[in-house]
Amino acid sequence: MTDTKEAQVLATLEGMAEAWNTDDAAAYADHFTEDADYITFFGMNTPGRAKIEELRRAMSAGPLKGAKLVGGGAPPKIRFLRPDVAVVLVGGGSSLDGKPVQGTERESLITYVLVCDDDRWRVASFQNTRVTDPRSWAGK
Repeated sequence: MTDTKEAQVLATLEGMAEAWNTDDAAAYADHFTEDADYITFFGMNTPGRAKIEELRRAMSAGPLKGAKLVGGGAPPKIRFLRPDVAVVLVGGGSSLDGKPVQGTERESLITYVLVCDDDRWRVASFQNTRVTDPRSWAGK
């Protein structure tokens, strides 16, 4: 695909991060399709833009108050399945105290599926997977 489409997809993700970091739940949710699926690192699915906004508002007022998103190591991997559908894999995490994330305690790998409609890219599916050492759950 073209660099322009990649730039548009990245701009969408950057806009989401900015909205998250400024606790703007409405702007954050506006980056999602009306029927999006939002799957948290602990497996809860919040379906739909309105519910995503509600969840983001509750998180920023409660357990994630003051949390900021921080980037991961490798640049995002963008793959276009069709000209109007992109899958993005990107690492990152959230910092509760504004400092860089130490170790993998809050490190995640995020999978986004974005669709383009009327020249606007929106997230149709979001999956947050916490990075863990398999030995920690395998009893080794």
